[in-house]
Amino acid sequence: MSNIPPKKAQGNFSEVEGEYCVRDINLADEGQLLIEWAESRMPVLMGLRKKYSETKPFKGYIIAGCLHVTKETAVLIKTLKDAGAEVLWSGCNPLSTNDAVAAALAKDGIKIYAWYGNMEDFYWCIERTIDGKPHLTLDDGCDLIDTVHEKYKDLAVNHIVGGSEETTTGVHRLRSREAAGQLLYPVYAVNDAETKWDFDNVYGTGQSTLDGIIRATSVLLAGKNFVTAGHGHCGSGVAKRAKGMGANTIITEVKATAAIKATLEGHEVMTMDEAAKVGDVFCTATGVKDVIRKWHFESMRDGAIVCNTGHYDAEINIPELEEISVSKRTIRPNCEEYTLKNGNRIYLLAQGRLINLAAAEGHPSEVMDMSFANQFMAHLSLVERHKSGEKMPIAVMEIPEDQDEFVAKTKLEAMSMNIDTLTQEQIDYINDYNAGT
Repeated sequence: MSNIPPKKAQGNFSEVEGEYCVRDINLADEGQLLIEWAESRMPVLMGLRKKYSETKPFKGYIIAGCLHVTKETAVLIKTLKDAGAEVLWSGCNPLSTNDAVAAALAKDGIKIYAWYGNMEDFYWCIERTIDGKPHLTLDDGCDLIDTVHEKYKDLAVNHIVGGSEETTTGVHRLRSREAAGQLLYPVYAVNDAETKWDFDNVYGTGQSTLDGIIRATSVLLAGKNFVTAGHGHCGSGVAKRAKGMGANTIITEVKATAAIKATLEGHEVMTMDEAAKVGDVFCTATGVKDVIRKWHFESMRDGAIVCNTGHYDAEINIPELEEISVSKRTIRPNCEEYTLKNGNRIYLLAQGRLINLAAAEGHPSEVMDMSFANQFMAHLSLVERHKSGEKMPIAVMEIPEDQDEFVAKTKLEAMSMNIDTLTQEQIDYINDYNAGT
């Protein structure tokens, strides 16, 4: 008799115990076409696949991953598999799984537990991957690593070699755990690689967030007052793209230097209390809870659109929106209309989840190529260090600069672009502390 607890979701699923649980395995052919499209746009990762499918450095290692199940993620998963790993996977957000891609991965032998809308079974899916006793964890948002630390401590201490974290929110959680002395194994902060945060976070988030907003609403952004909460890497990318589409861009911030940068980039800066009164479209990108609250909703114009592109759905206080509403209805996919007691209508997109993944397809393949190349190489480093017998520090570790340079140069080569090289004389000049006027 199985000792696996049953999932809570009811309905038809394609499920083989201990192998996969997806929405519909018959979507596999559709998913395979999506994966092949992504592969054609990800030359760095495909180059790593070609190289390491021959030597199979991950042979004998089990990798548990918790990351958005998109066509780009599938390219990473298949690359890890071809390099010798046994891979188990779950989605890192209830509304970010592409069911066709999940079916294709299941058909390809990946032990995957993911489907769009797995609200009640989010952690059930994660725990099924941990049941496989992974040696490595690959995370986005830290829910997998947190679950291992809280519920599978023996596995964390005595079996897991190390892990990696994909996004800003997850790295913050990891550093908090490390500071509290509660981190149990080494984890690479992939998010902090320059070839990740300066491209994926800025250009990927910027384009895919606006893609999600437009798919969910079909509104014209030109001429709208577009409010972005947060002007970090992700928020700055969103504001930049909104401005490029003709919106009047407004930034809210808590960090003075970020606010000044926003001003010098041509955005208006104000508090959320002020922005709530004039905004037409609101997008949170802070990683902090309660950015938009009850009194903000009450100040908004009739027809205001509200969404989030941060990792968790806590940035918009949805319970308070529910509290001041007299009715709610789904007006179109990923767009819910709340009518407030004052008669104004607020449109919440994708239930406050990641708009770029819940209502669109996530970041373009071209930027995820570099991010996922970093993920692959981070795990390659963990395995090589483990095989050599090196005792790694139990810490949140930075991606080495030479790895960043390798990924960037490989990407440039794939784009048929060249850069200059310093001469020895120039190098000597840089290193000569006596060189002056």
